Amino acid sequence: MVIRVPPAIGLSAHLLQGVQRVATDAVAGSARAVPRSVAALDADYLTRLIGRTVTSVSVIGGDAGTSSRTRLALAGRDVPDSVFVKMPARTAATRLMGELGRLGETEVRFYAELSAELSGVPRCYGSAFDGLTGRYVVVLEDLPADECEFLDTLHPIDPDKASLLVELLARLHATFWNRAPGWVYSASQDDTTLLTGSLLKTSCRRLAERTSIPADDSRFLAERYRAVAALTDAGAHTVMHGDAHPGNVYFRNGEAGLLDWQAVRRGHPGRELSYSLITGMTTDDRRTHQRALLDVYRDALAAAGGPELDRDELWLRYRQAAQYAFTATVITAGMGGMQDEGIALEGVRRGVAALEDLDTVSVLRSQL
Repeated sequence: MVIRVPPAIGLSAHLLQGVQRVATDAVAGSARAVPRSVAALDADYLTRLIGRTVTSVSVIGGDAGTSSRTRLALAGRDVPDSVFVKMPARTAATRLMGELGRLGETEVRFYAELSAELSGVPRCYGSAFDGLTGRYVVVLEDLPADECEFLDTLHPIDPDKASLLVELLARLHATFWNRAPGWVYSASQDDTTLLTGSLLKTSCRRLAERTSIPADDSRFLAERYRAVAALTDAGAHTVMHGDAHPGNVYFRNGEAGLLDWQAVRRGHPGRELSYSLITGMTTDDRRTHQRALLDVYRDALAAAGGPELDRDELWLRYRQAAQYAFTATVITAGMGGMQDEGIALEGVRRGVAALEDLDTVSVLRSQL
């Protein structure tokens, strides 16, 4: 017998677990094995974590977002010259947001259990997660700047690079088609979607004077978000990156790659394709090339061992899923602190344009 927990209870339990982890870390974290800060990533700890003898460690630089990110220079036997390290965010509020998204735990599990089957993924030298405090450490390949091209929303993906990206997504989706592991859940299964409607309403109010968000469409999405999310996720499932916006994409040796595997989800590929192309391309380029890029995806998916998707069905699912690109970019910009403001607002402009030119809300209304 399957016992279903009401979403409100599940959300409360999830929030409580996050608060308990952050509080436990503050009170008793010094006794735990997983370090609290970059300063504690000494040679002895890294030697144990990556299984190679590290003799010295020094900080090259770093920044902060939903996680703390640091580049370290290493010396030792058979160790890389430098590594890229991810740890929990420094502030309690951002850490709690990470707990709600299970960001650290998800990324550790991705690299431990799924990444070996994929290309276009930074090499992981070692990782650890502490379920009591929510602390984590992920030690990754430090991608060389002279070999890789990194983009962001203000430096959009051109049609040729977008083709490389959808081919990479097709290989990811084909690899795990209808065999996503149980710990990978869909966005619509997440109890935190109970908060999405309120966050969307608040964000729309905050952005009203700086953007042209359509009031009726945003109100519909806020009021019906859980039903909309379930419709977007319906049907065949695969493992998705979950957050393949341009800031998480890189290009190396003529191929696309993806960073930040902390939002891995299961779902229909329409969600991932829509989010990636809407956030990653200029609106004009997306409008011109999106149908052709979906065809590139369909061919690459079948070539990689996935199913042969119906062209019209994928187009419909792509149009439905534009709600996610809109909702995600509006909340990111409206709540602040997760991206540079210029990048966040450009994301909103692209999300609004897609919601309108794909007639997404009309499609959703007809199916709910």
